[in-house]
Amino acid sequence: MQKMISVEEALGKILSFVSVLPAEEKPILECLDQVIDEDVYSPYDAPPLDNSAMDGYAVRSTDTRGAGPSSPKMLKVIEEVPAGSMPTRKVTPGTAVRIMTGGPIPEGSDAVVQFEDTDEIERTRGGGHPQAIGILKEARPGLNIRSAGEDIKKGALVIKKGAVLRPAEIGVLATVGRAAARVIRRPVVAVLATGDELVDVGQPLPPGKIHNSNTYSVAAQVKRYGGIPRVLGIARDNVEHLIASIRSGLDTDMVLTSGGVSAGDYDMVKNVLAREGEISFWTVRMKPGKPIAFGVFRVNGKKERIIPHLGFPGNPVSTMVSFELFARTAILKMMGKTTLEKPWVMARMADRVMNRDGRRVYARVIVSRTNGGYLARLTGEQGSAILTSMALADGLAVIPEDVTEVKEGDTVKVLMLDWNESRI
Repeated sequence: MQKMISVEEALGKILSFVSVLPAEEKPILECLDQVIDEDVYSPYDAPPLDNSAMDGYAVRSTDTRGAGPSSPKMLKVIEEVPAGSMPTRKVTPGTAVRIMTGGPIPEGSDAVVQFEDTDEIERTRGGGHPQAIGILKEARPGLNIRSAGEDIKKGALVIKKGAVLRPAEIGVLATVGRAAARVIRRPVVAVLATGDELVDVGQPLPPGKIHNSNTYSVAAQVKRYGGIPRVLGIARDNVEHLIASIRSGLDTDMVLTSGGVSAGDYDMVKNVLAREGEISFWTVRMKPGKPIAFGVFRVNGKKERIIPHLGFPGNPVSTMVSFELFARTAILKMMGKTTLEKPWVMARMADRVMNRDGRRVYARVIVSRTNGGYLARLTGEQGSAILTSMALADGLAVIPEDVTEVKEGDTVKVLMLDWNESRI
């Protein structure tokens, strides 16, 4: 019987076999939440020209001095400049150019007066554009003008290698004209359920059978954290079928199985792992999720590939919690991310939690904001087979190994599964 190891020791062993994956070039809209593998410099100023920040009139600010609602300054309108067009006329004393947001600033003008500060509404009641316009408010030089290079200067480093591409960074790439970017590729993760008792979804449920939920919850977790799940189906409780099923996933970056890691007669995943690969550990001091098998398969080719394998328990809550602690972290490291810890808060417990067997407990909780902090309450029964306890939870309250009881009102660390804006 192997000695139970701590969560930290288990995670350290897993990450020691996980490396950052190679990079690939792909369209920028497909790069969301990936790590960029290059420095990006701008080939030009953004915006490339001085342009209008408002729909209005480009004027000489000196021509608006003394303007007010009761004393408008009248200017002749000599041209209209929509966004995407270039002005052809110069603004001279006593003239103005009607301009749309984004339109390049005409030569001679140094301010844009927005429509609301002119008498355009009165002058256009009959339709058409006015030949003259009354300015109802003084304009200072630079008013409503976006300067060339105001956002990005030519040659500037706009995105640094190693940055995670969020929607804003995708927009910056588009701003500097990039249609594609070089990013650390997403890991392909094989997902396999084991057990003769399992029936796939959409199939009739005979007596003594259960639907295969683990494959779908785990595959969804893989997708949520950036990986690409490859569903291998269900492996039956015989060694040959299990080996064949696992081998079918060894062209991926990681293999995740559920079930078959306990001490029963038909729990054979860790034995297959030991036979086909190398096993590192199979018990972790945590609840739920004590029986977790970890090891690697070595695949020979032009270059030997090491495929990490995590064998989760069959109980669905144990599997999902184990994924959050271990597989999630490995996937993030493969993607080149450096922030691996889950976000967490300190919260007061609204319920009592017992810890009788010296393992670290991860209690499923609902977190809400209170005056001065956070409150965590249990989702209900905490059995490792009660998947709805995860569906209701937005956090995992961490009860350390050496704490035998958490009383109502005690403060605990809560790993956040979700940030529910209506509550947090």
